[in-house]
Parts: sequence; C-alpha cells; structure tokens
Amino acid sequence: MGSIIMIVAMFVVFYFLLIRPQQKRQKAVQTMQGGLKKGDQIVTIGGLHGTIDMIDENTAVIRSKDGAKLTFERNAIREVRQSAPAPTTEV
Repeated sequence: MGSIIMIVAMFVVFYFLLIRPQQKRQKAVQTMQGGLKKGDQIVTIGGLHGTIDMIDENTAVIRSKDGAKLTFERNAIREVRQSAPAPTTEV
C-alpha cells in the first residue's frame, strides 16, 4: 500500500513540476503566434530581428533592418518585441 502512495505522490510532483508548466508555455506561444499582425517587431528562433511585412495562416514575410524580406514559417517566431499600434478610426 505504501508503494502505491509513493508512486501516486511522484506522479503528482511530476505533474506540477514538469507537465503543467510546459502546457502553460505551449498555450502562451500559441496565443502569441495567433495574435501576430503586420507591423509587429519580432525575433525568430534563429535570432533574426525584424518587422512582419505580410502574414498568412502558415508563413510570415519578415523585413529586416537592412530592408531584406525573408519568408519564415509562422511557428519560427519566438517572441514579439513590440506590437504594432492599433489602427485608429477617424469619424
């Protein structure tokens, strides 16, 4: 009986220390990648800094500081440095 309790306790510890934080990170990455838009300043997983010039459901065209346009898979974007300003509507 004691060994069963130890196995359950180890599973609970692994869940809270390993599985749950990984799920939170995955959800945060999916939210970030789902909210990408033209004009966002981003960093790719390879370390390229640039601005999103065009984006569709699978790829993003990124303009680097020297003006080069490169096409990346959407999931190659690691982080958004600065979000593009929201468009203003004038009445």
